[in-house]
Amino acid sequence: MGIIKVNLYLGLVHYPIKNKRGDTVTTSVTNMDIHDISRSCRTFGVKNYFIITPLEAQHGLIKRIFGHWEEDKNGAYNPDRQDALSIARLSPSLDDAISAISQKEGRRPLVCATGANFEEYQLKCEQVKEKAEIDKAPIFLIFGTGWGLHADALEISDLLIEPIFGNAEDGYNHLSVRSAVAIYLDRLCRSKK
Repeated sequence: MGIIKVNLYLGLVHYPIKNKRGDTVTTSVTNMDIHDISRSCRTFGVKNYFIITPLEAQHGLIKRIFGHWEEDKNGAYNPDRQDALSIARLSPSLDDAISAISQKEGRRPLVCATGANFEEYQLKCEQVKEKAEIDKAPIFLIFGTGWGLHADALEISDLLIEPIFGNAEDGYNHLSVRSAVAIYLDRLCRSKK
């Protein structure tokens, strides 16, 4: 089995998100999500990783994290982290991220939403690759935080992808978003041969 090239972008959505009551909320950005997801994205050849939040206070935090690793001494200390973060981008909204990809690619990406709680979905990962190849479209794979993507984010999406199902006998299924990203990227980018 080898890694295949997929024209892929990734977004971690912090708004619009559901809380456990189903209300629309904005979740907090975490340092660990920025670093770990950047590393997974860089490993699998994702073109850009968008951290999506409308909150200005969160923008400041994200810019400080980016800036820390852009400094010569920090980048020299850990060049792999600096390299991984070079593909990360801040976006104030899902629409803005889609516009940025559309401008870069010359066409709108195929927006594919993920969710552990999807009861209905349209495609498995393998089928997403096939559809993107047929349509010659870039893929924008979006992940929610909190209790998942709000219906407003799902309405923007073109496709819902099959959830990751575990093997716990009692049905437990609650991966961290960092783990889910790595699993989806492996499934999307690995050939079956």
